[in-house]
Amino acid sequence: MPRKGRPKCLRIVKDKPKADYFKPRGVPLKNLDSVTLKLEEMEAMRLVDLKGFEHKKAAEEMKVSRRTLARDLKKGRKELVEALVEGKAIEIRGGFFATEDRIFLCRECGHEWVSQPGKGRPDGCPDCGEKDIQRRVQDE
Repeated sequence: MPRKGRPKCLRIVKDKPKADYFKPRGVPLKNLDSVTLKLEEMEAMRLVDLKGFEHKKAAEEMKVSRRTLARDLKKGRKELVEALVEGKAIEIRGGFFATEDRIFLCRECGHEWVSQPGKGRPDGCPDCGEKDIQRRVQDE
């Protein structure tokens, strides 16, 4: 059945974690339950909890609303605490996100947009139709 309501927007994830699986020491993996932390939840926690960004700035970095950021934070923190309290493994994978290299810029009108992974390079700007586009260069 098709999803109703607004389409989900891609979150921008700048830093993927160096490791994608954590487990309690001394317990064989086969004896553990696990939780899954989505990459956008991890990115929200990285920006707010690790880098100390205000919600507004973190939401701007991820190109989402503050409400969406708050939902991702709440879900990610819940999964993380559940794993720590109940001794579960943590797997970091999946989600609905794009990396920085999927952001394009129109040289004509200045419009920025995210191109979904797997779609190839866009033919032109979705606003003005100009073909002179480039991937956005990271400014940090």
